[in-house]
This record gives sequence, C-alpha cells and structure tokens, in this order.
Amino acid sequence: MNSNPANTTNPNGQTAAGEGVSANVPAASPTFSPLYQQIKGLITQSLESGEWKPGEIIPSEVELAARYKVSQGTVRKAIDELAAENLLVRRQGKGTFVATHNEDRAQFRFLRLLADDGAEHPHVSRLLECRRLRASAEIARQLDLKPADPVVLIKRLLQFDGEVTVLDEIWLPGAVFRGLTLERLSEYKGPLYAMFETEFGTRMIRATEKIRAVAAEPSVADLLHVPPGFPLLSVERVSYTYGDRPVEVRRGWYVTTGYYYQNDLS
Repeated sequence: MNSNPANTTNPNGQTAAGEGVSANVPAASPTFSPLYQQIKGLITQSLESGEWKPGEIIPSEVELAARYKVSQGTVRKAIDELAAENLLVRRQGKGTFVATHNEDRAQFRFLRLLADDGAEHPHVSRLLECRRLRASAEIARQLDLKPADPVVLIKRLLQFDGEVTVLDEIWLPGAVFRGLTLERLSEYKGPLYAMFETEFGTRMIRATEKIRAVAAEPSVADLLHVPPGFPLLSVERVSYTYGDRPVEVRRGWYVTTGYYYQNDLS
C-alpha cells in the first residue's frame, strides 16, 4: 500500500493529495489499484480476521477514514462495493453491519428455487447422513485439497409445501469442519450456512454453479419420490469464503414441477 500523500486518490478514485493509509497497517507489495479498492481490501481483511463478526456493526465512515487516513468519500465507495457484494449491510439510521446468513433476506441468496407464482416458499430440511471420509480426486480438486484428505459429506432433502423437492450432497473440507456431526446438525435451528458461519467461522461469500437437465437415476429417484428417468435439474455449486478459498462442493437434484430456478445477473 502506497502511503505517500502525493500518490493517493480522492473519493472518485482520482489522484489527490493528503490521503494515505495508516502507518500501523502492515506494508503490502506495490499496487496500482485505486485507493478505494485498497481500503476495500483492508476492510475485507478485518472481516476475514474476525475483527468485526457477522451481525456486528462496523466503525462509522468517519472513524474508518481516520483509521486509514483517507477521505470519508473513499471509505464510502469501498463500503458501497462491499454492500453490493453482500459482505456488509447498510441499515438506515443505524449504521453498517457485517452481513450474516441468519438474516431472512440471505436465506434465498444461494437457494434460488422459486414457485411458479414467484414467491419464496419456506422449506423444511431433513438430514439423511453426515459422515467423514477421504476425498475423491474430483472433490479434492474442487476443494483445493490433496486426494484422500478428510472431508465431511452431508446428505439432506428439502421439502417445499410438504413435497420432497431437492436432494443435496454437500462436501466440506474436514480440517475446517472438524467436529461436525449429524447430531450437531440436527440440534442446530437455522440455515446451514448460518451454522457454518457462527460455529465454524466460515462464511460463504460467493459461489459458482453449473446447471443442466438430467434424467433421475434410480437411487436419486427413490429419495425424491419420482420414477427413474424423471427429468430433474442438476445444480453443482462450489462456494468460496474470503481469499477465494473453496470451502463447499454441493451437488443438488431439483424437482422443478411447479418451480423454477432463478438467477439474477448483473
């Protein structure tokens, strides 16, 4: 981070005098990114380190500007981007908070199945199993692990309006989710990602997905109460935490009779 006041930027990202980064911030390698992007990176580091935990309020723009020795406008631009990425949440008259998967609005951010009427229907999760095993070569590659490293496999069904609609296989790195058991999952009341966040310190911040139409294999069909060969939507997701580290592989099979999968593109 360049802290030379003659080589910084104003709130609009243009070069301006008088701004820099606090001397007690660890030195980084030279960068040519706009100053607000550098401040965004420093705020993200604080989120990753747990300085501000999910659901907690972060310092005000004025306080952060003083901390990093930049203008309030530069901080505001950094926070705007973090809010757009769902890492922070602005609350009118209250301040800016660290986003959490416990919020109602966050629960459908990663579950994109909507009823034909466009409504987000509540669902019930039924756990089938949770066990530790060795990663296959493919799962290890997706989670950036070594083959045969320990992983946790969770299988569950989701019911919408009393109908079994989704079968999920969820693969997690065993070192990160040490101590995760079926009993612990069963006792937790709330979204799965909220549990990962609060009990294992792992927040899912983005994901990539591959979607295709498939015919139900007999074992999948039996769990979803459909005949073999029934048309399903297959969704394979890799979720990432801070630092773009993969921490979940999820393979889901969806019955889309009466439902559709929606993605918002920007």
